[in-house]
Amino acid sequence: MTDFRVSYSLPGAIGMYALSLGVQKIGDTLPLPVYALLSGLNSSTVGIIALAAVQLAEKAIRDRLTRILVIFGACAGLCHNSLWYFPLLMVLGGLASIIWDGWMSQRIRKIKLAWRRRHTVHPTTETELATMESAPMEEGGRNPGSNQIDNTPESQRNPVRSQNVGPRSESVRPSSADTPFHQDAEEHPLPTHRIPSFIGLLVGRSVSEQPPLALDLFTNMYLAGTIIFGGGPVVIPLLRSYVVAPGWVSSRDFLLGLAIIQAFPGPNFNFAVYLGALALQNSQFPTIFGAFLGGLGIFFPGIALAVAVQSFWRTLRQRKWVVDFLRGVNATAVGLVFTAVYRLWEIGYLTPEATNGQSLAKEPWWVVIAVLTYAESAWFNVPSAAAIIVGAVLGLCWYGVVGY
Repeated sequence: MTDFRVSYSLPGAIGMYALSLGVQKIGDTLPLPVYALLSGLNSSTVGIIALAAVQLAEKAIRDRLTRILVIFGACAGLCHNSLWYFPLLMVLGGLASIIWDGWMSQRIRKIKLAWRRRHTVHPTTETELATMESAPMEEGGRNPGSNQIDNTPESQRNPVRSQNVGPRSESVRPSSADTPFHQDAEEHPLPTHRIPSFIGLLVGRSVSEQPPLALDLFTNMYLAGTIIFGGGPVVIPLLRSYVVAPGWVSSRDFLLGLAIIQAFPGPNFNFAVYLGALALQNSQFPTIFGAFLGGLGIFFPGIALAVAVQSFWRTLRQRKWVVDFLRGVNATAVGLVFTAVYRLWEIGYLTPEATNGQSLAKEPWWVVIAVLTYAESAWFNVPSAAAIIVGAVLGLCWYGVVGY
């Protein structure tokens, strides 16, 4: 399986590095049709990422807590943007899941059952008892006014005391704390072994007065690869924060690579190869070294996880708090994908005057392209690559009709 994934991602990585070489030769000012082409690509990318966010949310949301955490991640991600912020949100989501599943849900359920038991009307009033005593008994000791049999087990006669059954035969949904967690544990392995290595990188960079750009690049990519949960689209807001905010890659080049990666084979993580090459284009290091650092930094945590955790994961997954933590982290990370949709929406429209991008809402045509791309992929099973190409063609059509 590992060899297949490596061979599957290799063509995409090579293609993204070749794309970075071409982007490096592009001047600051582009021909007007190119801006329309890029805006169409970006609009299609927004539609693709929006669909990914919806699909990931459908998988991550299993109860009210995960629904709340998805909303929390999406809303909190809009409020701030920095290197430490997204990992903090994920940790908070994991802790919230531990507290809820481990203590609060059981406590609240006990309180509800006690309240219902206190307010449940049992057929033991004086009037009902007199009616039952005066009524003739049928053969077998059964009262015609009652549907109970004397030899009925206690758990069936008193539904309040039966497990997972509430008063008046209303079924009570078991809390997430009662559900099996072995399957979830296998889907989301624990990343604790990656924490010490990443802390070492952060300490090494902080003790240096002027850390090399290559070390900064590898550390940021390693951080992105360490805290990724929920799939490839989660990496998009992280990478933008880690390479565009420091000024290593321009917003225009970021959007161009993001649009092209949707049509390339392999995972979205190959985008790090493209960004790594561009980050070192003006340094003393060769760009291919930057591409290597970007790819290694974002892939290495996952590879180390697969190799190191297999030996003790069977024992570790028996700890319920571990699975609860990962469930909360995953739901919060999925919320960050919605944050990525909004941020890309706000910078997707490129013009000669606004090379860093502006909101797609300023031109209704780009909104149309984003909606069409979403509908094509979600409802008509159009491949993402084809939907991206359609968006580019529609962008050129807009330029032919309207221009700038």
